[in-house]
Parts: sequence; structure tokens; C-alpha cells
Amino acid sequence: MKPLCKWDEIDTVLLDLDGTLLDKHFDDHFWEHHVPRAYAKKRKIATADAVVELMGYYRSVEDSLAWSNVDYWSKRLQLDIIGLKEELSHLITVHPRVPAFLEFLRQEAKPAYLVTAAHPKTLALKMHHAGLEHYFREMICAEHLALPKQDPLFWRRLQVKLGFSPERTMLADDTEKVLTAAEITGIGTLVHIARPSSRTRPRSSDNFISITYFGELLEHRHNEICS
Repeated sequence: MKPLCKWDEIDTVLLDLDGTLLDKHFDDHFWEHHVPRAYAKKRKIATADAVVELMGYYRSVEDSLAWSNVDYWSKRLQLDIIGLKEELSHLITVHPRVPAFLEFLRQEAKPAYLVTAAHPKTLALKMHHAGLEHYFREMICAEHLALPKQDPLFWRRLQVKLGFSPERTMLADDTEKVLTAAEITGIGTLVHIARPSSRTRPRSSDNFISITYFGELLEHRHNEICS
């Protein structure tokens, strides 16, 4: 079996949050259903009309820091976005085998960093419910570096901040644009999450190693490969 990655060539692990460690169903349901209902109620319009209006707003800031900025959306929509997220907090769930994978990294003394597009307020809410923060040496939001993760300069700034060797670093993310940006800056091992939401079918990447769950990176750990 062809190895996906060689652990003896990886010193540092960078992990995305939404869709990678956490089930993206929470975010999809929040933005596609929960926010439109709240917005329709506030504006006294039909939910279907709210969806059309909101989708236009979403597209206008896609791949920018504003997309995940809860303060931006609270002001633009005149809604308490964090309060609305708290209403759905029961949907914040960790993907299967994630804790086992994070424990493996700890046992192997490979420092793990959370690198997320989530706003710091959203990150605090999700970590309160997911309970994964103790696995990370540091948790970095895109806001901290003032650039979206889709920008190659983000990864250069992150490398300067953390001091990792790109060629001996692994990044796992569910967004191919992010992986492409990281590839440009020389990050050596790039892993695509093929099933970010439990409500969707896996969609493998044609450009990067794809896994459905992190258990696939543990199957051959004793041979220093993951497959």
C-alpha cells in the first residue's frame, strides 16, 4: 500500500478547525438555515427571500476575513450572531477519531497548532463545547495575522511567527484553496479532508492526499506511515 505520509519526515502539524476537526454541519446549518430564519423574522420578510438576500451578502465577502467575522455580520445584519450560534451549540461535534489522532501527536511529541479562519469569539464558543484546546501548543485565528488562509502570505507570516520548517510540516484542511496557498509556500505534507460535514458524501481531491477521517492517519503509525 502506498504511504500517504511519513511521520519521520514531519515535525510540526497544523490543523484547521471547521470541517477538519469539527463537523461542518454546524456551520452549514447555521448560515444556511438558522441565520435566514432570524433575519427573515427581524426584517418581516419570507425566509426564502432572506436566503436569496443573504447568499448575495455571503458571496460578496467569500475568501475574506469578513466572512468569518461575527462582529462584521452582527453589524451588517443587525443580529446577535454569537447568541444565535449559542442557540445551536448542541450541533458542535468533533469528527470521529480526532481525539485519538491528537493524542497520537502528543505521544509522538509532534507539536500541533490549530490554524483556523474562525473568529476568536467563535473559536472560544466551539472550544468550550469541543474541549480540544489542551492538545494545541497554540491556537491561531486568521484575524491574528490579518490575512485569510487562502492568501499565500498568511502561511509565510505563520511560519515566521511559529518558526516551523515548511518542508517538515503537515497541514490538514478541508478547503483546497487553503491547501494550494500553503503548497505555494513550501509546506511539505498537505492533507485534504474529503468529508467536512457528516451530512454530505466524501469528495476526494484530485490535487492532494484525501482522507475521510483521521483514523486513516493512524492505521500504520507503527510503521511510521499513514494510509
